[in-house]
Amino acid sequence: MNEWLTLALTGMAGLLLGAIFFGGLWWTVRLGVTSRRPALLFLGSLLLRTVVVVAGFYFVADAHWQRLLACLCGFVIARIIVTRLAGPPLEHRNAPAKEPGHAP
Repeated sequence: MNEWLTLALTGMAGLLLGAIFFGGLWWTVRLGVTSRRPALLFLGSLLLRTVVVVAGFYFVADAHWQRLLACLCGFVIARIIVTRLAGPPLEHRNAPAKEPGHAP
């Protein structure tokens, strides 16, 4: 298989792994607010998301540092996308605009 195609596919796998990780984090935070046992929810979610991502990186990289780097780039891009899709925190959505600070 062409090396560029392999790197593109591993980058897309990194996007998928990042979407799973950061989407799962977003989902966990939203559920954690109303959960009766938020610590258990956060710990379980962290362990599950981490195991899935580390296993995904391991299998996708297949002992090639170039594939690992492409997967990591996709993972970081997914973080940026999920962060933008999730929007700003609730307390910042309706806050009035602040005047720029001045030196004393």
